[in-house]
Amino acid sequence: MAEVGTRTADVMAAVRAKIAARALAPGDRLPSIRRFAATMGVSPSTVVEAYDRLAAEGLIRAQRGSGFYVSSHALPPLKLAEDGAPRARTVDPFWVSRQSLDADEAVPKPGCGWLPADWMPNEALRRAIRTLARGGDDMLSYYGNTRGSPVLRRLLLARFAEEGIEVAPDQLMLTSTGTQALDLVCRFMLRPGDTVLIDDPCYFNFQALLKAHQVKIVGVPYTPAGPDVAAFERLLEAERPRLYLTNSALHNPTGATLSPQIAHRVLNLAARHETTIVEDDIFADFEPEPSTRLAALDGLDRVVRIGSFSKTLSASVRCGYVAARADWIEGLVDLQVATNFGGPSPVSAELIAHVLAGGGYRKHMEELRRRLVRARRETADRLQRLGIEPWLSPRGGFYLWCTLPEGRDSTGVAQAAFAMGVVLAPGNVFSPSQGASRFMRFNVAHMADPRIDRVLATALAGD
Repeated sequence: MAEVGTRTADVMAAVRAKIAARALAPGDRLPSIRRFAATMGVSPSTVVEAYDRLAAEGLIRAQRGSGFYVSSHALPPLKLAEDGAPRARTVDPFWVSRQSLDADEAVPKPGCGWLPADWMPNEALRRAIRTLARGGDDMLSYYGNTRGSPVLRRLLLARFAEEGIEVAPDQLMLTSTGTQALDLVCRFMLRPGDTVLIDDPCYFNFQALLKAHQVKIVGVPYTPAGPDVAAFERLLEAERPRLYLTNSALHNPTGATLSPQIAHRVLNLAARHETTIVEDDIFADFEPEPSTRLAALDGLDRVVRIGSFSKTLSASVRCGYVAARADWIEGLVDLQVATNFGGPSPVSAELIAHVLAGGGYRKHMEELRRRLVRARRETADRLQRLGIEPWLSPRGGFYLWCTLPEGRDSTGVAQAAFAMGVVLAPGNVFSPSQGASRFMRFNVAHMADPRIDRVLATALAGD
């Protein structure tokens, strides 16, 4: 009996481990008794006893004629942030987002990730709203198509063709946001415990979202021309990542641009190690001319392209997209129906389609690019007078990735600045390895307020 008891305990421990690792979630059906007995190398009666004991504990529940299921209260709510003192919290990926989103409108936010409201095409959006308001009631009342607005998808297909990316209609779907696009891809491709490779540094919300999916995050050093290829190869060999997540155009936070040579090597290595690449192309329209795209080189075989319009049109009227293999899109559509019941808001998608089709979008982007050239130059000059040096001069976009003077820690500087009413983005919120303590990302479009220079000078002096 002692032997049977030990085996029963082993089966119970295996089930608990699966639930703790979220390989089994509340509501999921447990493996059948016979299948799990074969997996564990025990008798069916041992599995029956283990399941009965777990049911008595309330961890699982029996459903007559169907099997055993994980109880709804089997797991505590997923906790994304670590406990700790305020200083420790400063360098987690949520800090900048929370401070930027919650700060009063009057607070300068050079650490935020969007353009000022008066830089956006608000009149074009107002005209689109008036046009939609005169339309039929269906637009205001019904759920969206599972793949999203046909009009906006056609416009996107035409834009992809201009970039040399051949995308068939069944390879494209719309999502509620760019973040939801990435979340759906992660739900579709990842399981708890998988490894995902990201750039170091990278967009901080990549880390936050991946943490929610209970995966192992590994960073690859990023250079002015793309990921460090030697390190990339070593990590593929050692870690066998399921995904590599990156920006190709105007990398966030560095502003770097992927070179053609590195792009080809990254694709070849990823194919050799069966790693899928997710290319977030949200900053593409800020480039003066298109640079190398992994999706274009790969033809959407092992590359998934995602994006949205929150940086160029509106962070309030939101809509994202996924372009990928047709069979993957089918699975992603099902996931979107399960989690969102339909595609993105028809109102948001049609508003964006109206602006894109109206002819003013290209002029808007041309003006934005001109304005940002001036802002990057002026901001770099001001920062250099404070001893803050840009890591490189980006081809476009609104970020400058900068090094602080020797001996200055960006976390301490950001804390001091926040106490004086300015929101900054310290380097380690972007770094999986926490190796960017001397770096800081500046949004040049939010640098006009003269208070920022005074606060920076004070924070640097007092760090």
